[in-house]
Amino acid sequence: MLLLIGVLQATYYVYTSGTVPANSSIVQIDSETSRYIDSIQKEQAQKKEPISSSFNPNFISDYKGYIIGMSVSEIDRLHAFRNQNKFVQSAEEFQQVTLVSDSLLEILTPYFKFPDFKPAYKKDNRALSHEKTYIDLNIATEQELKSISGIGDILARRIIKFRNSLNGFMTADQLYDVYGLEEDVVLRALEKFKVFQKTSIKKININTATAEEISQLIYIKTDLAKRIVAYRNSHGSFLSFTELTKIEDFPADKIDRIKLYLAL
Repeated sequence: MLLLIGVLQATYYVYTSGTVPANSSIVQIDSETSRYIDSIQKEQAQKKEPISSSFNPNFISDYKGYIIGMSVSEIDRLHAFRNQNKFVQSAEEFQQVTLVSDSLLEILTPYFKFPDFKPAYKKDNRALSHEKTYIDLNIATEQELKSISGIGDILARRIIKFRNSLNGFMTADQLYDVYGLEEDVVLRALEKFKVFQKTSIKKININTATAEEISQLIYIKTDLAKRIVAYRNSHGSFLSFTELTKIEDFPADKIDRIKLYLAL
């Protein structure tokens, strides 16, 4: 039977490749041949080992493809598509990629199980739902912060005060900069909080700002701001933020977070 299918497919290819002059009788034969091959494939698929459970068609192996009635070329087309790091997301797209027959697609479709590739958001944008549910740190309430072991009334209010002084967190890692918040407590908080809605802030240009303007950033005290301006006057404009770490008493360990609020 497989040999017959191969012969018929080869015949069909010869007719459709244009090696034989086209006329109405040949077109009629091609159509009949195509329907006949289609019916044989459907019959063969039904004779194979029955499909017992749903499956993701993106991960069909050579053996699985054979079992469910796909031809070698159809399996190869699917694998070539997947090698491009692409996924089929519907039965229609599966047929477009593999070129399986309508009859085979009709048999397989009820067993297809496509994953949901779109992340689900809650309507109020407070959290992103994947494996875990996170709360946006920039709109977290005092009560939500206190749900973390190690954060009481005082620390919860301190976090909110720190957030307000920054006009919003740019990254959840800034919890490490809250005075009195221990590292193990921060790690627990990071399991529940993330920054989704970043606030629009006016960055401080360290090449033009005065010491008073630079000291408006909570990370930089007045004395340090004056040293930054003095360094700039002595060495010229800053070319990179890493130059700030050369200044006495600059918190180099926080440079990655501080530079989020600065401009050159």
